[in-house]
Amino acid sequence: MPPEYLLIALIILGAVRVYLHFKKDFNISQDKKKRIFENIDSILWAGATALIIITFIARTFYIPSSSMVPTLKINDFIIANKFVYNFYRPARGDIVVFHPPEAAHSEGKDYIKRIVAVGGDTVEIRDGVLFLNGLMKEENYTLEPIGYSLEKITVPENSYFVLGDNRNNSADSHVWGFLPKQNIIGKAVLVIFPFNRIKTM
Repeated sequence: MPPEYLLIALIILGAVRVYLHFKKDFNISQDKKKRIFENIDSILWAGATALIIITFIARTFYIPSSSMVPTLKINDFIIANKFVYNFYRPARGDIVVFHPPEAAHSEGKDYIKRIVAVGGDTVEIRDGVLFLNGLMKEENYTLEPIGYSLEKITVPENSYFVLGDNRNNSADSHVWGFLPKQNIIGKAVLVIFPFNRIKTM
């Protein structure tokens, strides 16, 4: 749930509690009224805690496409840590959730891809293989060999080159260019649903 929706829900629930508290013809026993207020208070506290977590620490994301297969599948739900990059910079191999650049024409949708190169790295794709800084990069997490080519480019500072693990079915840096650091929302750390796919990343 987006944080703004949760905030609205908490405001409505709080208003209901205030209304019930001051409603004079709230004709139920004091014990039952106390239990109702305790339940509402518990929900309010839990909701406020969840709001703080999803705003500042972590957030859930739904995977709508096959661009990260086999690592992530359609209908997976993941948790992204929004706090971790306050302590260190995004690194090669990190799976990140981000606001795509305007060139991606994403219609406001967030993306999830894997960082394969950071600022200062050179990237080249030829003969179905990714070359990082002139060396062939082993990628045991991809679905299949790459079916396109990319001339050697250098990643600018404070930018990243990101690709989907499903290399041939992913709108990523090979299509729309580099990902600016400020666009990154957080690092994907855990698949939480379906339950048979729970795993860390």
